[in-house]
Amino acid sequence: MSFNSFGHLFRVTTWGESHGPAIGCVVDGCPPRIALTEADIQPWLDKRRPGQSSLTTQRAEPDQVRILSGVMDGRTTGTPIALMIENTDQRSRDYGEIATRFRPGHADLTYHLKYGIRDYRGGGRSSARETASRVAAGAVARAILGDAVRIRGAMVQMGDQQIERSRWDWSQVDANPLFCPDPVAAAAWESELMAIRKAGSSVGAVIELVADGLPPGLGAPIYGKLDADLAAAIMGINAVKGVEIGDGFASAALRGEGNADEMRMDGNHVTFASNHAGGILGGISTGQPVVLRFAVKPTSSILIPRESVDENGNEVDVTTRGRHDPCVGIRAVPVGEAMMACVLADHLLRHRAQNPDAPERAILPRN
Repeated sequence: MSFNSFGHLFRVTTWGESHGPAIGCVVDGCPPRIALTEADIQPWLDKRRPGQSSLTTQRAEPDQVRILSGVMDGRTTGTPIALMIENTDQRSRDYGEIATRFRPGHADLTYHLKYGIRDYRGGGRSSARETASRVAAGAVARAILGDAVRIRGAMVQMGDQQIERSRWDWSQVDANPLFCPDPVAAAAWESELMAIRKAGSSVGAVIELVADGLPPGLGAPIYGKLDADLAAAIMGINAVKGVEIGDGFASAALRGEGNADEMRMDGNHVTFASNHAGGILGGISTGQPVVLRFAVKPTSSILIPRESVDENGNEVDVTTRGRHDPCVGIRAVPVGEAMMACVLADHLLRHRAQNPDAPERAILPRN
């Protein structure tokens, strides 16, 4: 299987399967002398870790990361950083009934048609388990970006219910198991999701990511657009079916005077009256917050029987056993943050290589 790597100067390769002995990644291109220890990576993995509430899969993985190379005495050496996370709570027996049956909504059929073989134990590489490796890589990317850049994510919609943006409170995101910035919506969603889980079903979600503190100039005008690379990275996350930057699809309902972000000067700094563009113009960052949203489909593994076929062409019913998230959008929040961090770190390194003297803010000379 090819295409297990992404990035250019900051390049990540993930490896391992859901029910194998371990998963992990190799991060190449990290500059030397950056402070990094396992303790810097672990909090981000803990945020994604399964089994932390009744609203996520009950697979109990500690997700303890080990740094195998690329770090000495708490600092990166500039060589490839190998990270490993052991799998300790696999239950492959849960998947025996579907070894030859294709689960509707899953990648079972496409993997079989492409490769002629698939790992039915939890989906192998197509399992959300693989995303733990991305979160570990994202922690390395955050170390490169530094404290000046802050990346945060929140669930802003569950099913057809959206948050009330007037109640947005970032401090609430870590105060509830849904990573929801609206405490009223979080309480209602928690009760609803428990009912959905008991019914053996699942529900989708929309996640919003915001990156503050970025300099202008990240990205390239044509084939290296920052928004294009962000969209590609986010679409590479399991179950993601759509991505929008800034106002996204809502901008189609605006007129030109309503959509364009007007500019003024504050001293020699350029300021914007709005951020409909989501912090990116022409594929290049403006210095404003980069705002991105992505849609996650309902979990395909549900207890409700669904019609399908097996490897011999027989029509069958499929009921998925095992331990699954009733809403994969919850744990997609830290995964989305990590993928955004990896893309931004890659573009920051590219930008510094080409424009080492570029300003850290949108500055224009005043006559």
